Amino acid sequence: MRHRKYPFIAGFLFVPLALYLIFVIWPYLQTFGYSFTDWQGQSQTMNFIGIDNYKALFSDSVFMTALGHNLLFLIFVPVVTILLALFFAFMLNVGGRGKSGGVKGVTGSPVYKVLFFLPQVLSVAILAVLFGAVYRSDQSGLLNGVLIKLHLVTAANPIEWLNDPNLVLWCILAILVWWYVGFYLVLFSAAMQSIPKDIYEAALLDGAGRSQTFFRVTLPLLWDSMQTAWVYLSIVAMDVFALVSTLTPGTGYGGGPDHHSEVMATDLMRNFQFFGKSGYACAMGVIILLLTLILSAITLRVSRRERIEF
Repeated sequence: MRHRKYPFIAGFLFVPLALYLIFVIWPYLQTFGYSFTDWQGQSQTMNFIGIDNYKALFSDSVFMTALGHNLLFLIFVPVVTILLALFFAFMLNVGGRGKSGGVKGVTGSPVYKVLFFLPQVLSVAILAVLFGAVYRSDQSGLLNGVLIKLHLVTAANPIEWLNDPNLVLWCILAILVWWYVGFYLVLFSAAMQSIPKDIYEAALLDGAGRSQTFFRVTLPLLWDSMQTAWVYLSIVAMDVFALVSTLTPGTGYGGGPDHHSEVMATDLMRNFQFFGKSGYACAMGVIILLLTLILSAITLRVSRRERIEF
């Protein structure tokens, strides 16, 4: 085995690599090829049309609206989720003070961690049913029921949360933040627990307050974890198909009212399934892939900095 080490390793790598190429890379290449055709999706008959699909994309008002919504998610989902997760993780790990003046989390922090993480174990289907009841547009909806009890709205005129063009996108954003903040709270908590308590205690002895400790100690030492979180949340922001298609009104895959919650993935599926414009939908898929790769690369490049050792 000492003399045939590389053939031995290659033998074990061949099968998983072949499966990855067949079931992951090959479909990507097929999609890229179909995007240059007028394929209708129901037969193998297709004609090469060059970059016509890509030209049509950028003159398609629905797709451009969907792109704008994805970019809005790309800004708000990572920023709001990471800020909330950092704040809660800081409070649950080093936000309290021990009897001897040491550093510890707030009282009951282990219970809070479990409660915050619970949304992460819910599937998208359960999430859609849950928030369908929360955002229901009559007085039986949770939010409207609370507002009616507080006399902020009347039972005759409840708020149309998912049917209001000005509210629907923010309702989806709130669900995403609620869903993911617990996971990143646990991620940041694990990173904080690896930071020696002596560093925090030394900062306290020097007279640092909670805000100074957070910005001067915690934030720099959590930079790698934040970078990872930002990349993953950016990918989430580019693919909110499941929530939008199940919760919002619209033809086939949601996106309503009047495309005010449309995202690129829902527009893609509608063109593929309902309009029979499969080659056009493949072009959308290629654009989504390229945007995701470019944004991830930019995020990693912009947030790159020297690692702090301790």
